[in-house]
Amino acid sequence: MNPKHIEKYSSAITLSDMEIFVFPELMYSLVLANIMSPVIWGWRDLDCFKKLSGKSSYRKLMRLKQFIIDEFDFNLDLETWGLTSRPRELARFKDFISPDDIVRSNALFGYEGDKYYFDVDIRRHFGLDKYDSEIIPYWKTETVEAMDAFRLKDGYERAAGECVSLAALYAAAAFVVCGIPLEDIYMILTPLHSQNFIDLQDGILTNNRRLVTKTMWFNGTPISNKAQRALRNENVTIVSHSSGYVHCLYEDATIDKESYRRFSGRLSSYLQAEVEMSVFANFLRSNQEYQKYFQVCRDCHGRPQFMKAEVLFHYEHGSNYRIGETTFEKLLGEVSDEDFSGYELPGRIRCDRLDKFMEAHRPDLSTAEGKSLFRSFVEPAIPDAAVFVESLSEFLHTRPKLPSFEKNYVAGNSIEFPVDCTREEVIEYLQSIREKNITADLAFYSYRDMRTCDWSPFVAAAVERNPVCIEKTRDMSIEDVCEWLSGLGDGSIYDTSRAAQPDEVANYGSGDGFEKAFLLAAVIRRGQPDMDIEIVAEGSKVTVGAGREYHFDSGKNLKGKVNIPGGKDI
Repeated sequence: MNPKHIEKYSSAITLSDMEIFVFPELMYSLVLANIMSPVIWGWRDLDCFKKLSGKSSYRKLMRLKQFIIDEFDFNLDLETWGLTSRPRELARFKDFISPDDIVRSNALFGYEGDKYYFDVDIRRHFGLDKYDSEIIPYWKTETVEAMDAFRLKDGYERAAGECVSLAALYAAAAFVVCGIPLEDIYMILTPLHSQNFIDLQDGILTNNRRLVTKTMWFNGTPISNKAQRALRNENVTIVSHSSGYVHCLYEDATIDKESYRRFSGRLSSYLQAEVEMSVFANFLRSNQEYQKYFQVCRDCHGRPQFMKAEVLFHYEHGSNYRIGETTFEKLLGEVSDEDFSGYELPGRIRCDRLDKFMEAHRPDLSTAEGKSLFRSFVEPAIPDAAVFVESLSEFLHTRPKLPSFEKNYVAGNSIEFPVDCTREEVIEYLQSIREKNITADLAFYSYRDMRTCDWSPFVAAAVERNPVCIEKTRDMSIEDVCEWLSGLGDGSIYDTSRAAQPDEVANYGSGDGFEKAFLLAAVIRRGQPDMDIEIVAEGSKVTVGAGREYHFDSGKNLKGKVNIPGGKDI
């Protein structure tokens, strides 16, 4: 491999957020690596999923959501995968993308998001203010095996991962466990977040561990409002799909053009709602400052009774019933009689009259005419009615900032296999297209398949981008490091001939001898950069030669020789 190829292919192994931004093929390569993983296929044999056999994909997806909530934590710890620096990473990628473009588009390099999204300095928000201003975290995206292995790490009782890891996990599991076709799953990356749009029913967004249906998007609750922040306030940098990708900065797009248009239309439909009473109630729930301008009316034995809207919303907090939903009457039944008034409250809009107005006129608040009509109705009671109507319009209509459609659409090679195929058929298919499909080829590097992959990218990633093991051994001699390694567990987090990187061994306290040998090589390389290092794998034995020999036992049964010349790039 030439240096540029090594850079891309080694990035498929370390999978930092920065690397995925520069090499957008990597996002779907990780999804494919997870689809090949025996871990996710094993979920299908769990009782909670087996009993859903024959049920709809939607039912299975809802069960998958609960499974992920129960089994996985959201992890954004700065030091899980160590630290690097902005100058180092900018220099590393300068031949692929300009530093100015990176700074404008990537959260770690200067992008600070919309003012609404962050009202604090971004470095303080992420906890980076305790470091030098040029220090940034690696924030590597985890495979499902690395997510699962958090159970081995001190302080964790469950699996874990950050937003990109969870998005890749959801995409793979939606296919494997729920039987959702790949072509119906779109990955959406913004500078500060990653989520998926699943084209099922009215559309479903994944958001970290949770799912957001269209109804949930507009329910006005704090958790839904948080789920909206990325699409409401950030530019989408990458859309990744089984047919390819589109990137905000790159002129070439490999995604199928019609698939991209369908996604845009379906996402836009998901993010729009007509103004009607149930949605309006959700708007008031989300914008409490406007509740004081409204009152609720009910019939009590033929006589009207009135209540302040904010009082009724207060009742919601301790109730299972909701305003604007089918349980509304049950909520009213929980209200104390003392909170009702026998006369209409002055200066407040009656919600029943507002409901009749909306049904009669159906104002379209995406247009100037619709806004003017709605404003004329609320103006007598609401100061700055134009601001109120604009806020309501924004609540009803989110306009995603997608990469431009004006791209050079390169004839790509879609990843296509049916939902009823087996894991073995998936792997065989991906193997068969590796030579003509770089995404499929990169998937085997993310999968860590040491039998069918060139070892050069694995070696480069191991000795150049694993700072955790370096930090853990900072005050150790090489002999101390060997003793520390011998005291770790001997099990690999990856099955068969797949191999963990040094920081995975260091973080999870366990590794095969083959993996420990590369950890030792990374430590020697950092402490003695001019030292020639040789690693020889001979089935059950692995030897590291660096001035003297260090021996490890391995169950990977791999054979090969690696030479790392001192003082030179990999």
